[in-house]
Amino acid sequence: MPSNLQPAEMSIFAQVLLLSLAAGLGTGLGGLIAIIRKPGRRSFGLLMGVTAGVMISLSFMELVSEAWEMAGYLTATLGFTAGAVFMLVVDILIPHVRFSEAEMPAPTPGMPSSPDWEFEAAKRQLRRRRGWFGRTGKPMDRTLLKTGVLIAIGITIHNMPEGIAVGAGYAHQPQFGLFIAAAIALHNIPEGIATALPLCKAGARRRDALRMALLSGLTEPVGAMLALSFLSIFTDLLPAALAFAGGVMTFITLDELIPAAREHGHQHWTAIGIIVGAIFVFLLSGIFGV
Repeated sequence: MPSNLQPAEMSIFAQVLLLSLAAGLGTGLGGLIAIIRKPGRRSFGLLMGVTAGVMISLSFMELVSEAWEMAGYLTATLGFTAGAVFMLVVDILIPHVRFSEAEMPAPTPGMPSSPDWEFEAAKRQLRRRRGWFGRTGKPMDRTLLKTGVLIAIGITIHNMPEGIAVGAGYAHQPQFGLFIAAAIALHNIPEGIATALPLCKAGARRRDALRMALLSGLTEPVGAMLALSFLSIFTDLLPAALAFAGGVMTFITLDELIPAAREHGHQHWTAIGIIVGAIFVFLLSGIFGV
């Protein structure tokens, strides 16, 4: 944070920090839900669909649309494209595990291939070697630790641009930033479930799964602070920053959220969840008047 900020500017930074922190804590709430009551396939598909619906609606209805109104179609298009391409490059270069898509052993011939069987097979394989101790007290492979770290990296990749969206939105208009933070907090709850659920199924301690989900969401304030610091200097780039965040969030939705929801959930419930997520964004937009 710049050291020469005036008191009013310091207050803005503090408000954005609290907003983005509250939004990031949604992953912790999702992790808590996952360890208390494991959602079934339909529930998981519905929740991940809600996440996708919130993200895609927020991107097009608010971020890109606002950038278009502020600076025209060219700036909005370039910013959106830059965000999508940036996320593609990051996704390729940084190794991470996509929502609960941990590296599981291939099923043996004659065995059914399903997420539940794969988790059980992975648990049997992990417990044959020494490493972490899970909730049952049996030794677990360090592969679980690696998988958990890679999941956290994946969620971190997602939360940084979400924080950018909160910071850029608040820089544009405080009410707009508050609306974005509320929508992202809602989106982060299923994301936290998707983070903690595979760790719980693999036999990790519940508190470790919860800690992983919680910490992964706390990177969101970092993105918000970086965006606000940058835009406080380069104010003319605000529309491009909004469109950039929209491009990043759209790529995440299409590349990871929807495929994960359809693979690990139920297709019809995923579609219903997307619609419900969009409805939430519409209602929040009306409530906050943005």
